[in-house]
Amino acid sequence: MAKRGYQWTAFILAASFGTEAGHAATAELRLCLDGLRSTRGMVRLCLAREEAAFPDCKEGASIRRDMPIGAGSERCFTLTALQPGPYAISLFHDENANARLDKTMSIPREGFGFSRNPKIGFGPPRFDAARIELRAGQNSETIKVRYLL
Repeated sequence: MAKRGYQWTAFILAASFGTEAGHAATAELRLCLDGLRSTRGMVRLCLAREEAAFPDCKEGASIRRDMPIGAGSERCFTLTALQPGPYAISLFHDENANARLDKTMSIPREGFGFSRNPKIGFGPPRFDAARIELRAGQNSETIKVRYLL
């Protein structure tokens, strides 16, 4: 009988610790956009976890989100249940809601931005230039939306 009691105690302890360990800590990101020129359309976000997925969310580990725009020149969104770790964020202001970044002679006609607000040359920045580290719990990032035309 004593052996059976020991087995139950061990099972209950293992189940308790298993429940705690089974819930990995998650990250939350408060993302603010500065400089949106209108409330038309939506903001299309890409949170890339790997260089191969940046900036277009085409392959690799990435998260896509379409966010409606509210009034005001600054708009904030909260993204929850993210895995902690490295990310590079790219976004564009899809003013006409056609699900693509419109361009004229390879120059974006709609606003765009990247985490860490790196300098822009010809083409998007490299993953490392936009890389941020999300920690478990709350994180924040402000991205300046740029319009070239």
